[in-house]
Amino acid sequence: MTERRLVLWDIDQTLIDLHGSGRDWYAQVLTEVLGITMTGMPSFFGRTELAITSEVLASYGIEPADEVIRKVWAGLVAVAEAAVPTMAEVGLVLPGAEAALGALAPHEGIVQSLVTGNLREIAWHKLAAFGLHHHIDFEIGGYGSLSAVRADLVAYAVELAGARHSPYPAESVIVIGDTPHDIDAALAHGATAVGVATGRFTPEELTGAGAHVVLPDLTDTDALLAAVLR
Repeated sequence: MTERRLVLWDIDQTLIDLHGSGRDWYAQVLTEVLGITMTGMPSFFGRTELAITSEVLASYGIEPADEVIRKVWAGLVAVAEAAVPTMAEVGLVLPGAEAALGALAPHEGIVQSLVTGNLREIAWHKLAAFGLHHHIDFEIGGYGSLSAVRADLVAYAVELAGARHSPYPAESVIVIGDTPHDIDAALAHGATAVGVATGRFTPEELTGAGAHVVLPDLTDTDALLAAVLR
């Protein structure tokens, strides 16, 4: 196996399901940091933390200035860290996720990292809580603090990976996620878009968004390898 591939994973509803814990974390932090009682939340699916936090603040009439956003994020990181010991009781690893990460790991030339709407620290806490962190290079990921536009996260991750290893042409980059936002971000970079229908979106919706490959879940590691090496 000599083909070089950069595999960029989404986390929530692709690798794990925390059953809406993110909304609970926001509710706690908004109360503790800003004294706000949360009455509603925008959609989280496939969006970045910067986009979500900005929209939440604006919905309560608070200017989403950098200082306020950073305070909210610090609170979210603290809450996520505190939740690590019980995360596996609240949520679960999605079918085949652990085996999928492990199946790619032995292949020389495949580097696995993340493109996720999560903050980097929260991405670490989530994956470490389930023991899914071992095969992921967290240093070269694209995280939700970087931009409100998910496609920017792909470009950032590819740039970092290229600096650490050697440049990755678009055809060697694979983005794996469960939402049309993941698919759009891949296509904007010219990368291969692999949809996994383990979230709220159907295989038909992911195909309609332009995914090159759609998997019902991650249980078929041969199909995953074929998608990565296509």
